[in-house]
Amino acid sequence: GSDYRCRTGDIDLISVEVRNMERIEAGMFARSLAGHDKDKLYLIYQTEGEYVWLTDGRLRPLAKPKKKKCRHIQMIHRMPENWNPEKISDDDVRRAIRQYISESASHKFIKMED
Repeated sequence: GSDYRCRTGDIDLISVEVRNMERIEAGMFARSLAGHDKDKLYLIYQTEGEYVWLTDGRLRPLAKPKKKKCRHIQMIHRMPENWNPEKISDDDVRRAIRQYISESASHKFIKMED
C-alpha cells in the first residue's frame, strides 16, 4: 500500500498502515481516554499484554513510563520515522510529540463559506 509522508521540521512522520485496528505497537502515538491525564498525548514506549507503557519525555520520562490499559487509550496510527526504542531519548520523545501536534494543527480542515 501507499504511505502518507509529511516532511516538516527535523522529524519525518509516517502513517502506519494498519489492517487490524486493534494492533498496538511501540512507537505509535496515543491519547489518554481515562484518568487524571485524560486527553494527554503520549508515545507508546512498550506493550505488555493488555497494558502499554507511555512516555511524554517530560512528566513521564523513559525512565518512569506510565502504565495504562489499552482500552484507556486512543491509538493514533502514526509514529516517528526511524523509531528505535534502544536509541530514543526523552528529547526525541518531546520533539516527536511537538512535531505531531504542530503537524496536526496545520492539517485541520476549515469549512469554507459558499
